[in-house]
Amino acid sequence: MDDIEVLTIGAGGGGYPAAFRLAAAGRRVVMVDPKGVMSGNCLAEGCVPSKAVREVAHHLLQHRRFGKNGLHGEVLVDYAEVVAHKDQVQTRRYAQHDAELRAAPNVTLVTGTASIVDPHTVAVDTGEGARRFSARNIVIASGSDISVPPIPGIGLCLNSRDLYAHHPSLSTLPASMLVIGGGYVGLETASFFSAFGVQVTVFEREAQLLPGMDPDMVGLLAGLLDPNIDVILQAEVRRVERTPAGVRVVFFDGTAEQHRTAQVAFQALGRHPVIPAGLREIGVAVGAHGVQVDPTLQTTLRHIYACGDVNGKTPLFHAAVRQSLAAANNIMAGDHRADVVDFLSTPTTVFTLPAAAYVGLTRTSAAAQGVSIQEGAYSFAEDSRAQIFGETGGEIRLFFHPDSLRLLGGWVVGIDAGNLIGQIGLAVSRGLDAGGLAAFADQHPMSAEGISRAARSLF
Repeated sequence: MDDIEVLTIGAGGGGYPAAFRLAAAGRRVVMVDPKGVMSGNCLAEGCVPSKAVREVAHHLLQHRRFGKNGLHGEVLVDYAEVVAHKDQVQTRRYAQHDAELRAAPNVTLVTGTASIVDPHTVAVDTGEGARRFSARNIVIASGSDISVPPIPGIGLCLNSRDLYAHHPSLSTLPASMLVIGGGYVGLETASFFSAFGVQVTVFEREAQLLPGMDPDMVGLLAGLLDPNIDVILQAEVRRVERTPAGVRVVFFDGTAEQHRTAQVAFQALGRHPVIPAGLREIGVAVGAHGVQVDPTLQTTLRHIYACGDVNGKTPLFHAAVRQSLAAANNIMAGDHRADVVDFLSTPTTVFTLPAAAYVGLTRTSAAAQGVSIQEGAYSFAEDSRAQIFGETGGEIRLFFHPDSLRLLGGWVVGIDAGNLIGQIGLAVSRGLDAGGLAAFADQHPMSAEGISRAARSLF
């Protein structure tokens, strides 16, 4: 058995930042991951490759918007080249992470599947034999996996791995696509492929797209999406069938069964946390959404931490990184409360075309908590950058405490949403108020100046 100080189960965003921080402090750290590479699902099949595809789609829309002499609306995409670009980005980043790992002292990456033997012992199946490690601290960062609900024929559908993995199974552009699930993965994918000229239909079981997000924000975004995307709400998908024309999705619309047929179908029905074997048996609490943690990322066993998708708090890569670093800080403090994570101030972006992003409290969540708010807003119809790019739909909307005018949250729908929400999130996490935001001279002509403009709308 190898005696070490820290073991991370997973080498993605919830694992390797803690590993590097602790190793730099002189701790001996082992990361265990079945992929045998760093960066987890984000780089393997998630945020990085999907955004590589997204940015090509965005540029294509810009080209069409400003095309002339017969080019308008007729620009075509070579999807094989899009996939090659995505693969190249992934290859480059894997090489970058490998170089980081080789340069890091005190860190070893073991390829294998980990299981918990007792509160300090982890067994690893390497495929070539078993290894055991005894660790003072364990960081559970095993991530999440694609959920496959028990819908007859659901296996006929593509999933995010088929579209965004390195060398994916889909490398040619279909003529039509059915997307099951109107959450952020499904809606983003629908947006990209519609921009590429694919006829797309989206099925969402709930009464709105992006269930769980603020309905006012979602309504604003929905009005800006490509009108060629056919959205069917309150559609209960009952089965998926193979047909000579491709794939048929049969759904119940509340009155009767209906169906749609397309060349391919894509299912985006969520992800579930990957819980290491033996974790429950040693007394670590696991709830419906993942391993239960407090803001220190400690579990019910204080020397064991759970970071990233596996705890279900905020299933985003940047959230996992922040949690991982907090866990490292608390481990270095002897498992005392040295660092805590504010889960509410982590920004979320839906990278549709256009995008929408939010952080902190919004109109609906504030009302649900009985929190009074005062709103400031800025329309992109007034924005010089939005006018330059021809993307004048949407807005920046900020939510303040009515007395102190402290910023509680905000959303951005439209141009640069994914960039702007970080600045708003920083203001939320640092407790800035409307006066401070209004006084900042942001650059012109950049969309970020709309943040101070939204704050100034209160005065």
